Amino acid sequence: MSVTIKQKNNIMTAQIKGEIDHHTVPSIRDAIDDAFVCAENVTELVIDFSEVTFMDSSGIGLVMGRYKLAFANGKALRVINLSERDYKIMKMSGIEKLAKVSKKGE
Repeated sequence: MSVTIKQKNNIMTAQIKGEIDHHTVPSIRDAIDDAFVCAENVTELVIDFSEVTFMDSSGIGLVMGRYKLAFANGKALRVINLSERDYKIMKMSGIEKLAKVSKKGE
């Protein structure tokens, strides 16, 4: 598992690679939060799932926590490139009511 953080203009993108489960979430969360809190002029946090190979329910908690962090700081959250399976899980969790959520290719 790894996270690559990039900032272009006012958008910070966190690209996650590998598995998202209860073992990997703490390091993913810390990497995103540390970069987000220290960033200047960011208006939107994007979490890119294009290279996620597996996600369990811990992924919902990861996204929800990043939503709370973004919202508390007046920022938007977007989750992109979800697999069909992970997209359905996110929709069932209700996260799409809080953040923009899209599948691969959208």
